Amino acid sequence: MTTSTEASREDASHSNPDLLGKDSVRVARADFPAEGVVRLTLVDPARGRLPDWTPGSHIDVVVPQPDGSNAIRQYSLCGDRWDAYSYQIAVLREPVSRGGSIYLHDELAEGDLIRIGTPRNHFSLASAQRYEFIAGGIGITPIMTMIDAAERMGVDWRLLYGGRTRASMAFLDELAPYGDRVMARPQDEFGHLDLSEYAEPVEGTKIYSCGPEPLLAAIESATSAWPTGTVRFERFAAVEQAPPVRSGPFTVELARSGKTITVTPSESVLQAVAEAGSPVLASCSMGVCGTCEVGVLAGVPDHRDSLLSDAERAENDRMFVCVSRAVTERLVLDL
Repeated sequence: MTTSTEASREDASHSNPDLLGKDSVRVARADFPAEGVVRLTLVDPARGRLPDWTPGSHIDVVVPQPDGSNAIRQYSLCGDRWDAYSYQIAVLREPVSRGGSIYLHDELAEGDLIRIGTPRNHFSLASAQRYEFIAGGIGITPIMTMIDAAERMGVDWRLLYGGRTRASMAFLDELAPYGDRVMARPQDEFGHLDLSEYAEPVEGTKIYSCGPEPLLAAIESATSAWPTGTVRFERFAAVEQAPPVRSGPFTVELARSGKTITVTPSESVLQAVAEAGSPVLASCSMGVCGTCEVGVLAGVPDHRDSLLSDAERAENDRMFVCVSRAVTERLVLDL
């Protein structure tokens, strides 16, 4: 994911079919809900409706670069999903920025126009009898929308929220009315989050977490006894993967065009299909944003993304072609 902090590489594409259009939204407001965090309220310049979205969704944001090119970054939506006329994103100012957060903090101002993509969701909120939310830092952004959804559905929930300092933790004021259901634990006051109580699974409960990779790795370890599908993550960066299953080339058949191509060990499926004249929209090239998802009609992919759950991988009906490869000698893709 991807997500509320920079989670993608450069993408110079100007023909992204999912983008809402040139200068697609206007910055109606910019405020600062925490130290180092800017919240942008985005509206249609013509005051029209924006596409609907669901809790956990993110949008692509086109960020101009100093060399004149564009980069695409993903940020979680964190506002009111029932407001059809505005989006909100909250962006952490990264000390080592690749051009996304610095631009949105220092260059973008109220009244400016910026291009965005239609919302996508690879971190959707599944039904449960109860939710445990765990957020680290700017990872609170998608969790805010899930809390609102749980409240509206009348489902019990609790939030464990950590950050470097209390001043750096966004939305504490908005969360304050929920009382002791919100456990704010700044690291300078409490140390690392105590995850020991999550060791045993709780029937009917699902865990949703977003934050930096060390936190997510700790949660994975702490919840190892929980059933598959009951603990869900959204990541800022790709998880380190084992070496590919196949060390040699494999064949990819493009079902719609009838083309058959060979993917060599030195190139990605994304690169190979583009060279064959069937380019796939992509953004992060790390397997975290979900932009390059393609249907799999035959064969077994070597899933190397940081998005799909074990159960979703076992279905072998889709893959993210920027990073995933093949287990079988041949794949048939819906391209």
